[in-house]
Amino acid sequence: MTEQTEYQRAERDDEAVSAFIERFASQLVEAGMARMPARVFAAILVSDAGVMTSAELGERLQISPAAVSGAIRYLSQVNMVSREREPGSRRDRYRVHGNQWYEALTNRDQVIKRWEGTFREGVNSLGVESSAGRRLAETLEFFEFMEKELRGMMDRWREHREQVFGKG
Repeated sequence: MTEQTEYQRAERDDEAVSAFIERFASQLVEAGMARMPARVFAAILVSDAGVMTSAELGERLQISPAAVSGAIRYLSQVNMVSREREPGSRRDRYRVHGNQWYEALTNRDQVIKRWEGTFREGVNSLGVESSAGRRLAETLEFFEFMEKELRGMMDRWREHREQVFGKG
């Protein structure tokens, strides 16, 4: 018998899984995500297949179809889940990908680029000599630094992920 790695599935304790979903969702809420999208994301994330239908989400989380729909709309917009058709059915199912954090951060990179353009305009409008212009210039510099660091960090992550989990 082979030794199990820490990533292999342990016996599922539904109560413990539910507690994890709520605990992780609470942490996402503390980080700024709305509560229902946080719960839906956590539920899909911990499903074995990484895929759930609206009905499955409603049953798992004890929420209405409208709540599921609103949460999925938000999660789709921020690239944390994707919508796909269930084969042979008209039902949608929602999927998280193994690289959802990469996708979410990459999406944030696009937001940062837009902010940089806006801050640059603000600095030009206010003048770097003014107090407000200096604050905006420092903010712009911070986001330019973060963008550069994020790009390098994401490259290192891809290499690390391949080493730990293989290509996939």
